[in-house]
Amino acid sequence: MTSPDPLIASIRIAAPPDVVFPYLVDPALLARWFGDAIGSTPEPGGAFAIAFDDTKSVQGRFVSIDPPKRVVFTWGVPGSDVLPPGSTTVEVVLTADGSDTVVDLTHHDLPRSELPSHQAGWSGLLKELERVAGEG
Repeated sequence: MTSPDPLIASIRIAAPPDVVFPYLVDPALLARWFGDAIGSTPEPGGAFAIAFDDTKSVQGRFVSIDPPKRVVFTWGVPGSDVLPPGSTTVEVVLTADGSDTVVDLTHHDLPRSELPSHQAGWSGLLKELERVAGEG
């Protein structure tokens, strides 16, 4: 059953949105904090595909790319009946706050059974984004 409430995760990064934004769409920069952006095409309708290691990957499509403010992509796991590719949507909004950026991530339509692992996963990934983007 899908959770009625989205998963929400936020972090503050010591860099402006125009520095942080490329880390959300550029395959080489995605690989520095997220995973290997295999076959990702950062344009609306383009493939969103990330490999975390030899056994885990996610797939979807970029829905919206609005630099340097917002990225939306679908999300799912190849071969999964619980979370198939494209079955959920992730929205990342960047808001300038002085010289920093507040990153608000909302993951919609996750099955209830996936909430704990995705909450932990997104929290860890956002900390990695903070580390790499904050270094500039």
